[in-house]
Amino acid sequence: MTNATPSPDPRIAEAVEALRARGFEGRYDCAVVLGTGLGKLADDLEDAIALPYAEVPHFPQPSVSGHPGQLIAGRLERKRVLLLQGRAHYYETGDAGAMHVPIGLLTALGSPPLLLTNAGGSLKLDIRPSSLVIVTDHINLSGGNPLIGDRSERRFVSLTGAYDERLRKKLKLAGVAAGLNVHEGVYVWFAGPSFETPAEIRMAKTLGADIVGMSTVPEVILARYFGLKVAAVSVVTNMAAGIGGASPSHAETKDRASGAAAGLRRLIRGFVGRIDDV
Repeated sequence: MTNATPSPDPRIAEAVEALRARGFEGRYDCAVVLGTGLGKLADDLEDAIALPYAEVPHFPQPSVSGHPGQLIAGRLERKRVLLLQGRAHYYETGDAGAMHVPIGLLTALGSPPLLLTNAGGSLKLDIRPSSLVIVTDHINLSGGNPLIGDRSERRFVSLTGAYDERLRKKLKLAGVAAGLNVHEGVYVWFAGPSFETPAEIRMAKTLGADIVGMSTVPEVILARYFGLKVAAVSVVTNMAAGIGGASPSHAETKDRASGAAAGLRRLIRGFVGRIDDV
């Protein structure tokens, strides 16, 4: 099976052209997708330029509060960084490939390592809200896949080692240097938008999941499809349904994510500073 780059997508080419016309050009050292309530990292960028998703052809328009929906480029720890401030979720459109163009255009910007962040629920009593969890693997219980309908041989993407080991090590080193207690765990993807039932969470826990959420997995699959190295970090915003009597809500997710954002910013700064030898 070939590892060749997917055939050029005219939608991606059009989006790249629009970005270059607005000053988003050249190679980037790292790209970061910021999840619910986690957009404040943009405040740390120097010489930043911003562009709403609405002004980029074929970009999704997030409809969830806590996802501003804009691209921001700038410098962080002396590296060129591209932030995707917000994502489109499967549950918004029924399209698991909604982030196809935003992820795919990274190949025209130097194929930088991609760090995905999300707000998630914990299935373990020792991983409490405000904790940071480096994702080591995932379980897809949504039934969706962003490559459904693709006709190329590239659709048969291997997801063994999808969460790049070297990037995960850099995240761990960044956490230690920042004095953060960073966990590792398996992420389980449910379609949403309703939260999971306690019975579903018990099932996911039995299957080996540590954290749960409604995003990230499609982007990991797309990143591997496009040949990008990828890592992911969950900010734990709540205990999952039934864990310690929890009954999660979106308001809780946003509030907790904002409160934990400072630790995530420190982790990402340390990670970006170590990105040179990827």
